[in-house]
Amino acid sequence: MKKTITLEVNGVSETVEVEVGQTLLRFLRDGLDLTGTKEGCNEGECGSCMVLLDGRPVNSCLVLAVEADGAKVTTIEGLSSGGLHPLQKAFLSHAAVQCGFCTPGMIVSAAALLREKPDPTEDDVRKALAGNLCRCTGYVNIIKAVRAAAEQMARRGGGK
Repeated sequence: MKKTITLEVNGVSETVEVEVGQTLLRFLRDGLDLTGTKEGCNEGECGSCMVLLDGRPVNSCLVLAVEADGAKVTTIEGLSSGGLHPLQKAFLSHAAVQCGFCTPGMIVSAAALLREKPDPTEDDVRKALAGNLCRCTGYVNIIKAVRAAAEQMARRGGGK
């Protein structure tokens, strides 16, 4: 069974027909070719598929596409326009990326945190990233990268 939904994805309005049981993850990857959002555990445990749904981080493997009807969805591709987001730059400069599989979800979660708390403590960062698993780098450099991006964004007035 299919249903027509309208949503905004990375600032672009989309009206599409989706299978009622299709996840937001599958819709983004297969329907819109936004492959930055990764498919990991498909159980909401790893955070690789994290996107922002109306500004809140959600595991897109647990959300049906029909639930996003009328919503704004932001993926890793939508965080910046015309260049890397400060979080992406900080992840690179602080060696917070190894295999890169968890990175999009980490960055999306961190972006939501920095919108709420522009000057997060280390504990704030740890709590915000608690739903994102990294099996390669550990978390020290990831936390440093998020805090460095927060500082850079504060110097620029919160902008990208």
